[in-house]
Amino acid sequence: MYEDQTFENILERMLDRVPDDLDKREGSIIYNALAPAAFELAEMFIELETSINLSYADTATGEFLTRRAAEFGINRELASFAQRKGLFYGSADALIDVPIGSRYSLNDITYTVTSRIILGTFILTAETAGIVGNQDFGPMLPVDYVDGLTQAVLDEILVPGADEETDDALRERYSAAVNEQPFGGNVADYKVKIRAIDGVGGVKVYPAWQGGGTVKVAIMATGFVPPSTTLVNEVQTIVDPVTNSGQGLGLAPIGHQVTVVGVTTVAINVSATLTLDPDTTIGQVQQDVEDSISAYLLLLRQTWANDTTIIVRVAQIESRILTVPSVLDVMNTQVNGSASNLTLTGDQIPTLGTVTLNE
Repeated sequence: MYEDQTFENILERMLDRVPDDLDKREGSIIYNALAPAAFELAEMFIELETSINLSYADTATGEFLTRRAAEFGINRELASFAQRKGLFYGSADALIDVPIGSRYSLNDITYTVTSRIILGTFILTAETAGIVGNQDFGPMLPVDYVDGLTQAVLDEILVPGADEETDDALRERYSAAVNEQPFGGNVADYKVKIRAIDGVGGVKVYPAWQGGGTVKVAIMATGFVPPSTTLVNEVQTIVDPVTNSGQGLGLAPIGHQVTVVGVTTVAINVSATLTLDPDTTIGQVQQDVEDSISAYLLLLRQTWANDTTIIVRVAQIESRILTVPSVLDVMNTQVNGSASNLTLTGDQIPTLGTVTLNE
């Protein structure tokens, strides 16, 4: 907006107002008197443009975007704590119970036992918020002595932890809420409310899927992965408890019977023939090719909530393989045994399976 308000342009306009019969050359008294003021004015215009950009949601960042979205009741999602399954063993590898509140650590992350599932199987909550609580698996060390305990194992992710919501994600939610007008149990209302539940990374809503008053909701977990059964059940209870379905005791309006399901994964197996630089072998590019295909499948998972169906395209896979250094050409590419694109159903997401490369 103020791109032309540079130091040079401002100073030139100021000097133009000085009579030509006076010395206006660089280093003159008049020049030296006006230059600092021109510099300060240029700085002011920079600050003014920054201030204007921070006033609008499409250009605001950080605290200013948080405050702008909050005016419409849309709050930035804070980092959440991962919930994990823990297995505890005593002598002879028999499962044993441990005290609620006991603490265990693995790779600098401490987990607290918060509730019991069955004998020897508990829900643990990470004490550090964010995705770091999702990353580790395996044996844990007890922070305090637990009588009879010989081994503690950190197992599957029940509710994934998430980092604080990014500016881009918050801006997207803000735009959806403002433009789609969520209200009274419409599709936009379901999306906004369910997406705000901890652990949910994406939502699809199918209205009247089994007749009037029925709603199907498919969810994806944070990190663009399938949700655990625990997370699906938790969302079901929050939205429309099974035992009181349709009675309006959850987020769903009275009369809406909601069924919450999780997305399922489809393994994408890729085979292709490559032409490589001389002195380059398949083994040298294998990992890079797998990484490039994984990045493409992640992009598809990220757009799942807004796409009717996901199509895994052979041409897109080939174009990404060609970005790998030392790969000169790619041909005979197949996805799950076919040279055609693969179309997934609405509740399916792609994950990388095997990658077979030939030369």
